[in-house]
Amino acid sequence: MAELHELIEKIENPELRAQIAEAAKRALKHKQFGLVFEEHLPECTPLYDIPVRKGLKVSVRNGKANETYTVLKIENGMVTCLPKNSKEAVQFAVADLVTTAELGDPIYPCLQPLGEVCNAADSELWHTLIEADNYHALQLLEYLYAGKVDCIYIDPPYNTGAKDWKYNNDYVDGNDEYRHSKWLSFMQKRLEIARRLLNPSDSLLIVTIDDKEYLHLGCLLEEMFPDARIQMISDIINPKGTMQRKKFPRTDEYVYFVWIGDAEPSELTLSKDWLIGDAENTNRNRYRWVTFIRTAPNVSRSKTPSMFYPIFVNEEGTKILRVGESLDRNVDYRTIVPNEGEKVIFPINTQGREVIWHLTQSSLLDAYSKGFVKLSGLTKNGISISYLPSGMQKKITEGDIPVLGYDENGAVIFDAADYSPMFMPGTQWRIKTHDATEHGTKLLQKIIGNRFSYPKSLYSVRDSINFFLCNKPNALVADFFAGSGTTLHAVNLLNAEDGGNRRCIMVTNNEISAEERKGFETRGIKQGDPEWEARGIARYVTWPRTVCSIEGHDANGNPLKGNYVGSDIPMADGFKANAAFFKLGFLDKTKVSLGMQFKELLSTLWMKAGAIGKCPVIDASVPDMLVLPDNKMAILNDENQFGEFAEQLAQHPEIEVVYLVTDYESSFVAMTQALESKKTYQLYRDYLDNFRINAGRNSR
Repeated sequence: MAELHELIEKIENPELRAQIAEAAKRALKHKQFGLVFEEHLPECTPLYDIPVRKGLKVSVRNGKANETYTVLKIENGMVTCLPKNSKEAVQFAVADLVTTAELGDPIYPCLQPLGEVCNAADSELWHTLIEADNYHALQLLEYLYAGKVDCIYIDPPYNTGAKDWKYNNDYVDGNDEYRHSKWLSFMQKRLEIARRLLNPSDSLLIVTIDDKEYLHLGCLLEEMFPDARIQMISDIINPKGTMQRKKFPRTDEYVYFVWIGDAEPSELTLSKDWLIGDAENTNRNRYRWVTFIRTAPNVSRSKTPSMFYPIFVNEEGTKILRVGESLDRNVDYRTIVPNEGEKVIFPINTQGREVIWHLTQSSLLDAYSKGFVKLSGLTKNGISISYLPSGMQKKITEGDIPVLGYDENGAVIFDAADYSPMFMPGTQWRIKTHDATEHGTKLLQKIIGNRFSYPKSLYSVRDSINFFLCNKPNALVADFFAGSGTTLHAVNLLNAEDGGNRRCIMVTNNEISAEERKGFETRGIKQGDPEWEARGIARYVTWPRTVCSIEGHDANGNPLKGNYVGSDIPMADGFKANAAFFKLGFLDKTKVSLGMQFKELLSTLWMKAGAIGKCPVIDASVPDMLVLPDNKMAILNDENQFGEFAEQLAQHPEIEVVYLVTDYESSFVAMTQALESKKTYQLYRDYLDNFRINAGRNSR
């Protein structure tokens, strides 16, 4: 670096010296290792519901969104504007232009209600579908739920070379030499915000992909989540195989699991489809009586000394007499001498390595007293101890697995002939219900007809999230590549199966197919026109599926036939669930700061407060205060009414979130202190500052 600067300083021409110095500075910023790709800035988004006005950026409808112009004036339906990087003005008809935002421009989003489905009026749980470009929707979600999302499941465009996705409002096809770097740039920007949505201490990101981009995606995830544990699963979704020229037929796709913080998969009760080959015998037996020594490569006495302790047994090795205290790391276990008539056992694996036991001393003695621990007896290899995992113990205790009796040493004897054991599968999933044709395409056709190509298997998504969410009944799940809406459907099914209350947020654009687009353009119909919008994916596929699956009928109102596979849940019963459908809109920051767009922001405030109960709507003038016990939120618009406001809140301890409209920090602090345990936000400063400050950061 120093040598380069010295050489640059020797250049006599000052202009040339400055240009080379600047070029060197840029070059040195480039990555030297890892995944290298063009960032393709700026990425732009058409905003069809924002009128073309003087000073705004615009682009030509149905053209490339990144070819922008700045509006100079509007007269008689004609717009005079200045092209980007040009000083020569041009003119267009107003109808031919659309307001456009570059990533990095401050935007002030809101949620415009489009519809709702309520099939559980007594439930506080409301799912949401947001029609939007997912980048701007993610910016809103970061304001609402930064660090609060438990699980993100996304099925992004696979970049197959077909017209399956757009960049800057233009289809990216297989002839685009920058196809891969555009895809990576597109994904990086969205994953950057997604990372900030996830709970850093315990959350999961799931990303599906096929063989076109799986290597690039893997490298990108490694770079963006350096502290996470990343694993790739192979899931067979097309057993018949998709023929590929000069290649093996493709039967599977890949699923990346990005485990963040303490997140880890749980053992589940699974069918034998999840067992591969000889595992049907070994795994089924293994998950009955399990060795009491933890043998995983990453466990050791030094890491967890509290779980390294002596177990004293009788000389025959058939009964536990007592357990000792945990040994300090520096104590040689061979110095522990048993009493007369005893033998001592430590967790030493077959290679002689010091590992740990599965349970603490108290948990071991409790399980032993109930017959859930047994000893092998003294053999030439010593004495081994095995136990029943907590899941098996629960099944026996609750009577799901019959107890036949107890052996001579007190260990329980049970009949698990009809019991599917709890276990964790390997990385090859060959599950019949994951067939995307049978349980994706045909299932969706059954609900809404032939409106969408290549939907995910409902059960593949349900299973993927269940390994993490089985013990998180109140989890928040997000999917910002929602497609046909399989993720919300899967969350509802999982809730119905185990009584959970998990909430799902979906985001999808309202794109139409390339063929339909061409037909509309031929007829002079433009994006943003009602006929075009009615055929978009959000309104024609995702929302109808959501409504039909919740209410239990098809798109024609006929009851759905059959049960969900592997359960006794009739599809015609629908789900005890509710969902709200919004379109992402954009507000004027000046009007927001003056309190002139309260009605437009109300649904956003509802979302931020947890989307509890039906989204409130007001038609009258802006009230001095809103106290909404059903939504567990309240809003004070006139700080002079704080006394009465506080009195009303005192009558509703269930209210958790309070919004206070004031321009003064001191007033906000004083009111917050008076409200004690409530979660408070200062309007409209909290909202405006978030999107102004985060605009530049989110553009990277």
